[in-house]
Amino acid sequence: MLKKLFILLIALTWVLPAQAAKKDAPQEDVDTYEMLNLFGEVLERAKISYVEEVTDKKLIESAINGMLESLDPHSSYLDAKSFKYMNEQTQGKFGGLGIEVTMENGVVKVVSPIDDTPAFKAGLKPGDYIVSIDDEQVMGLNLNEAVDKMRGKPGTKVKLSIRRMNAEPFDVTLKREEIKVRSVKSDIKADDVAYIRITSFTEDTDKMVSEAFNKAKKKNKELKGIVLDVRNNPGGLLDQAVGVSDLFLDKGEIVSTRSRNVEDTVKYSAEAGDIANGLPIVVLINDGSASASEIVAGALQDHKRAIILGQKSFGKGSVQTVVPLGKYGAMRMTTARYYTPSGRSIQATGIVPDVEVLPAKVEVVDTSAYSISEAELRNALKNENAEQKKENPKKSDKKDDDLAKDYQLSRAVDLVKALGIYNSADK
Repeated sequence: MLKKLFILLIALTWVLPAQAAKKDAPQEDVDTYEMLNLFGEVLERAKISYVEEVTDKKLIESAINGMLESLDPHSSYLDAKSFKYMNEQTQGKFGGLGIEVTMENGVVKVVSPIDDTPAFKAGLKPGDYIVSIDDEQVMGLNLNEAVDKMRGKPGTKVKLSIRRMNAEPFDVTLKREEIKVRSVKSDIKADDVAYIRITSFTEDTDKMVSEAFNKAKKKNKELKGIVLDVRNNPGGLLDQAVGVSDLFLDKGEIVSTRSRNVEDTVKYSAEAGDIANGLPIVVLINDGSASASEIVAGALQDHKRAIILGQKSFGKGSVQTVVPLGKYGAMRMTTARYYTPSGRSIQATGIVPDVEVLPAKVEVVDTSAYSISEAELRNALKNENAEQKKENPKKSDKKDDDLAKDYQLSRAVDLVKALGIYNSADK
């Protein structure tokens, strides 16, 4: 095994100097052959002298993963098992806890729990830190190792120790499930607002969004507008983010990806046709909206096609390319950045909402006991155009439960209705 490795190292010394000769490559006073020789020496020493027996496979895979993870939080090596899991996830069906995570400061950080999964039901939130898994400290593990420990056979349990901002540390035990994600859910809110919730961008998400809108249109042909909810949506497939944006844009750029080489820039543009025919759109985002979610929000915001409401998004504006490595799995490496149509980079800054609305609880105050209307005053004039009712006015029907519990959604629906009224008056 080591003999094969040294042959590989020698081969790399022929390739890497040629790569270093490119004009854009940073010039370093380092002998590549010597450094590769150093790597081989360290590998051999670890194999011979480490306190416990360790395999070549373990050492080399860890070295590759360490190399990639040192570049940024989203580059990594995927062994065959992890690669299989990633493919299942993009197809909308996988096993585990239903949680999107990244690595930060040596511990696992929650990007977003996926709707109706064990992590979501347990109340995990974007920004939570997972510091131990089944009483084993996360510090010292890489992201793939930590994720592997959270996966497992459906029905088995795992204990996570959580640290949350402005809260005492706490433990939570979750039962693993087979996660079947339907990435789009829809409903009609307040009688005439189409509500479309996108939980992740998996295969055919754009088709499901189109079907959801058409279904809402059949239920009510007088829709006032659309609420597109991508809160806690960790992202997914780039082509699906482009497809969803294209549904509501008639023309123009949707997103561009730019790598270190200018000639590799790729621009994605909308095709003619807006399925909503100009109806007002409000996009709901929060700090768990990442990657593909930010592409959609940024495109619709830049084209003035939607108002973005909620909280600043996560800020993952980088493109990862997955390169299969045969039976050894794959490598995932950051190769470009996303830019919105106006040229904004999403990376680390996120999408800033047009209307900031923080999560809140609203208490309805009943003022009927001490309020008096004009009609109740002594000798008040009657309205000659309206039939007076002697009975007390009935209280309005119970508000939609989701709107009553979800302040951000309630504000979004109200904004869509206001825009609908404004647009109809302008015609």
